Formats: sequence, C-alpha cells, structure tokens
Amino acid sequence: MLKRLLGEFLGTFGLVFCGTGAIVINQESNGVITHLGIAITFGLIVMAMILSFGHISGAHINPAVSIALCVSKRFKWKNLAPYIFAQLAGALLASYILHYLFPANELLGATIPNGSDVQSYVLEFILTFLLMIVILTSTQKKDHSLLGPALAIGGTVGLEALFAGPICGASMNPARSLSPAIIGGHYQSLWIYILGPVFGAIAGSFVFAILNGNYMVKKESTT
Repeated sequence: MLKRLLGEFLGTFGLVFCGTGAIVINQESNGVITHLGIAITFGLIVMAMILSFGHISGAHINPAVSIALCVSKRFKWKNLAPYIFAQLAGALLASYILHYLFPANELLGATIPNGSDVQSYVLEFILTFLLMIVILTSTQKKDHSLLGPALAIGGTVGLEALFAGPICGASMNPARSLSPAIIGGHYQSLWIYILGPVFGAIAGSFVFAILNGNYMVKKESTT
C-alpha cells in the first residue's frame, strides 16, 4: 500500500508542478508558453504520470476519479481516504515549491472563473463527465498496456484544457485546484472545482455502466 500511496503522491505532484507551473512561468515570462502550451503541458504530464505510476497505484492523481471509482465499485472504499491524502499532499508540495520559486506570483495557477460561477460549474461538470468516460473506456481492455490509456486520457485533458481553460480553468481535479488556492490564499469560487469534478466523475461512471450493460471491472482501474 505504501508504494501505491507514493505513486499517487508523486503522480499528483508532477501534475500540479508541471501544469500549474506552466501557468506561473507563462505569467512570469510575459506569455512565452501561451495558452496552447499550457494545455499541451497538462496533457503531456498526465500521459507521463500514467505511464510512470499506472502500474503501481493506478495513477488516479485526482480525488474526483478515486471517488467515482469507489461509487462504481471499481475501487475499495477503505483505500479512498489514504489515496486522497496522498494526492492532496503531492499537490500541496508542488504548489509550495512554486510559491518558493516565484514568491511574487499571487495566484500560482489557481482556477478562478472568468465569467459566472454557474457557467464554470457546468463546464467543470461536463469536462469531468467526459473525462471519466474516457478513463473507464480506455482502461477496460485486458491487454494491460498503459500506452493506450495514457494517450486517451492525456489527450482528453489537453483538449478540454485547450478549449475550456480560458473560461473555467479546466481543472477537472479538486487537488489541482485546492493546492494553489491554499498556498496562495485565494479561495473564491473554490466550491466549483470540488463539486463540479466530483459530481461530473460520478455521473460519468454511471453513464459508462449503463452504456456497457453495467459492466464492472474486477481489477482496479488505471487512471
């Protein structure tokens, strides 16, 4: 279990450090990375973390995904709290290091709605809903290869960040939003980035079950 928790810790650390780090460095460098570069960074780091830690912990690297997998009976409830703790710890460490490196940057890549709260909540719900279906679809094959899921899931994250990021931030991950908010002290509209992804992921797991005849995988999903 310790190895699995370490995998979740490192995977979420990598996601937040590189993803929100791209946002911070883009601001510090007057837009050199660009929005396209930020979206690509998020997609690529998700791919890399799945390939690195998928065989160890399943590479959930997202509390919303872990919760949805528990609800859909693909992950054991007794492992949920330790997984979320590891994910949050990794995310917080990443944001803390970014704060240390760039102390003048106030937001640290925090997700803040660029519009109404309802607009961003609906976007976060739908984005995570679609992401969860991709996660479950790409991991139900029995060939045990991580390349396919890594490409599908990372590609979806990058795609959704590309088109929805300018409005809602395209978090799809409570840990990714909580850590810069806590370290930077910006809590406005944080509920959007907790409830939207959690409910979206749960809804996605239910729809996947309906579409696949209540298909349940006995092996814990690699996500």
